[in-house]
Amino acid sequence: MTLRVMFVALAVVTCGLFAWAALLRLALVTRKAHDWVLFGVVTALDITALALVGIDKGEDEFEGPGNAGMVILLCTLVAALAYYLYADIRHFSPYRAPRFDGHVPQQAQAAYGYPQQPAPGPVHQQPTQFQQPPLQPPPLQQTPQPPTRPAPARIHQVRAELDELSDYLRKQEGGS
Repeated sequence: MTLRVMFVALAVVTCGLFAWAALLRLALVTRKAHDWVLFGVVTALDITALALVGIDKGEDEFEGPGNAGMVILLCTLVAALAYYLYADIRHFSPYRAPRFDGHVPQQAQAAYGYPQQPAPGPVHQQPTQFQQPPLQPPPLQQTPQPPTRPAPARIHQVRAELDELSDYLRKQEGGS
């Protein structure tokens, strides 16, 4: 928060001449290509505005080039600070959506009607938020677990295999 205030104050106090500093910080923090491009564009606009103000021949007031330079500086100031505050607040927001890193967890596949355990993979943990412990612990409630039964398809498969085995054994007994 303090750095945000410092970079915004630096840009405002210098009338936009150091607006590039806020975008440099943003580009270093986020490491996104479009932030680096925006930093380069704002730096080029600031240099152009400074050159226009420098070549102005007006003695007491700015004339054409000086006015154009000041308009560029002030417009760059407003646009750069608006984007800087938006992107910086969004980057450090605890409510932003998690980024997709390309890893898709494997789904557990059923074998003979029983689900298998998922394969171990990288574990992504959300940042923990420290909360004050409750004054009184909530009462523990135990819910009875329903009895686990094999799936009906599994029972039919076992019956079929047992029937085949008994037929095979009967043929063996009768044939010997």
